[in-house]
Amino acid sequence: MKLIAWNCNMAFRKKAQYIQALNPDIAVISECESPEKLKFPDGTKLPSDILWYGANPNKGIGVFSFGDYRFQLLDCHNPTFKNILPIAVTGGKIDFTLFAIWANNPTDKEGAYITQIWKAIHFYEDLIKETKTILIGDFNSNTIWDKPRREGNHTTVVNKLAEKNIFSTYHKYFNQIQGKEEHPTWYLYRHENKPYHLDYCFASNDFMEVLESVEVGSYKDWTLYSDHKPLIVKFNI
Repeated sequence: MKLIAWNCNMAFRKKAQYIQALNPDIAVISECESPEKLKFPDGTKLPSDILWYGANPNKGIGVFSFGDYRFQLLDCHNPTFKNILPIAVTGGKIDFTLFAIWANNPTDKEGAYITQIWKAIHFYEDLIKETKTILIGDFNSNTIWDKPRREGNHTTVVNKLAEKNIFSTYHKYFNQIQGKEEHPTWYLYRHENKPYHLDYCFASNDFMEVLESVEVGSYKDWTLYSDHKPLIVKFNI
């Protein structure tokens, strides 16, 4: 099972072919337009299922299946956290709970980015289990920006998930430390000399045990299309 997280920097309909070339089973696309605007060019492989959420039809979060997996937004979804979506994934080789994440809520004065995830993982405490759970997307966050006096910073989110045996696939695969990542997923203003790691896939330990590979797209290959690079995670399922 291959998952890809990518903030496409809008207009996914013009860029979908580059993600599809990587043959994902599931793609979580931040800053994606609504399905009504997704007019793919001829020859583009069409997704078998789409779940989209957002207040702006030009810029929400889209979850795409390119195989047997099907999506259902759970009734417990709390729109207060905007683009943090609890989704039941069924129909494929394994059923699981997927949290598709684009941490971006400028209306929350307590914190627009990682604070959203901190609040969400507490709200969904009973849903986030030690098995069959994946959280993936643009977290807009890194330990280097921790504010020690803020309870919900990046480190506390990582630690809270670790209490449930949920860990970052990237950091496990590459044996990296949070805040010391060697593979950036975002380049400020698309400048190669301003790299950061903001995109993550956290998975429960049952997934971690079958983690096969993790890749991050290169600056050279992707900077024409977005300031973010895709995070590509494959599980041996």
